[in-house]
Amino acid sequence: MRFGPIGKLMLVSSLAFGAQYASAQGKEIKIGVVYDLTGALAAGGSNASYLGTKYAIDIINERGGVEGVKIKPIYVDAQSKPEVAINETERLINQEKVDVIMGVFSSAHCVPMAQKADAAKKFMWANVCVASAVLKDKKLQYVFRPQVHSDQFGEASCNFLKEQTKAKLGKEPKDLKVAIIYEDGPYGAGVASGNEATCKSAGMQIVLKEGYSATAPDLSPLVTKLKRARPDVILHTGYNPDITLFLRQSKEQGLKWAALIGHGAGYGQYDKLYATFKDDANLIYNVDPVAAQLLNPASLKPGLGDLTKEMVKRYKADVKGDEIPTHVSMGFNNAWVFFSDVLPRAIKKHGGFDSEALRKAALETDIPAGGTIQGYGVKFFPPGHQMAGQNERSSPVVMQYNASDTYIVWPSAIKTKDAALPLPKGHAYSTQ
Repeated sequence: MRFGPIGKLMLVSSLAFGAQYASAQGKEIKIGVVYDLTGALAAGGSNASYLGTKYAIDIINERGGVEGVKIKPIYVDAQSKPEVAINETERLINQEKVDVIMGVFSSAHCVPMAQKADAAKKFMWANVCVASAVLKDKKLQYVFRPQVHSDQFGEASCNFLKEQTKAKLGKEPKDLKVAIIYEDGPYGAGVASGNEATCKSAGMQIVLKEGYSATAPDLSPLVTKLKRARPDVILHTGYNPDITLFLRQSKEQGLKWAALIGHGAGYGQYDKLYATFKDDANLIYNVDPVAAQLLNPASLKPGLGDLTKEMVKRYKADVKGDEIPTHVSMGFNNAWVFFSDVLPRAIKKHGGFDSEALRKAALETDIPAGGTIQGYGVKFFPPGHQMAGQNERSSPVVMQYNASDTYIVWPSAIKTKDAALPLPKGHAYSTQ
C-alpha cells in the first residue's frame, strides 16, 4: 500500500500516539498528595480529607489502576504551616518528580501552591480548598478544582436566610440583622466577601463584619462587639481551634443568637464540636458540599450509591463513631473524578499523563448533575474566564446538626428536614 504525503503524516502521527499510549501501559503515575496530618488544621477537616482521598486511590489500585497505570501516591504532611506546604510542593515537583499535585485542605496553603505548580507547568488537582482567590483572575493553565469555591459558600447561607426569614423568624429580609465574622486568611475572607455581597443584595442589615487571626488566643473583644451589635444571625467562617474558642467565650459572656451558620472547615467537623460542647452545639448550621451518605442514591448515576457505601465502610473501620464529616466525601469524590474521568481520557485520547495531556483531558470533562457521589456535575471554566479551572457546576448545601443527626435544609429541592429556626427556648445560645 502506498501513502501520499498527508497519509504518511497521519500514519506517523497515529503510530507515535499509539506508542505513547502503549508506553503508559504498566507504568505508574506519581501523585504528591498534600494535607495537614498534624497541627491545628488536622482536626479541622484535613485528616478526614486525606482519608477520603486515600480511599479513592486504594480502591482504584485494588481494581488494577487506570488503563493499566497504577497510582503511586506520595503522602506529605504540611503540618498546618503554609511555608511547609510550599516547600513540600517544590520538593515533590523538583526532587520526587511527581506527575500531579493533589489534595490541599487550607486555602492559605492552596493559593501559593497553585501558583508554584502552574509556574512549573505541573498539573495540580485541588480536592478540598475553597478560596475563590486560588483561581480568580490568576489565569492559571494547569490548576483545576472540582470543589465548590468560597463565593458560593458565602452566597448559599444568605440565600437560605432570604428564603427562611419571613416564615421562620417573622421578619422581612430588610429587618434581619446579620453579623459576619471570619478568620482573615484567603478562605475566611473569600467566604465573608460572598456573605456581604449576597446578604446586602437581599436587603439584610450587616451590623458587623470583622476578621481575626485563626491563631488568636482571645476572641472576647469580638464577642463584646457582637453583643453590642445584637445580630439575629451570625455567619462564621473559621477552622477548629478558633471556632471552639468563639463558642466557649460566647457562652461565658452570654452572647445569644437565633442562628449560627458556619461555612465548612471546622464546622464540617461536627463530631469534634459535639465532643467538646455536647448539646450546646446542637442546631448549628454548616454550608458545605453535601456529605455523600446524606443523598438518596436513586438521584445519582447507577453505582455511585455503592461507591459511597464503600467509602463509609472504610472510614468507619479507621475512625470509630457515627459522624462522617463531609470532608471525607470531598477528598474521595474529587479524587474519584480525576481517576475515573480525567486520567483515563488523558491516557487514551491524549497519549499519556504529562501536564499537557491532563490539561486537555480536564477541559473536556463534562459530567452532568447526579454524576458524582456529591450530586453536582463537573465542567471547568475555560482559559480566558475569570475563574478558569474552576468547576462551574459545583454547588454547596446548607446542613443542620442535632447530636448524631445531620440533615439537609437547603436547597428545598433536596432537603431532608425543615430547618429548626430560631434556636428553641432552653438552648444555651437561644435568644428566647
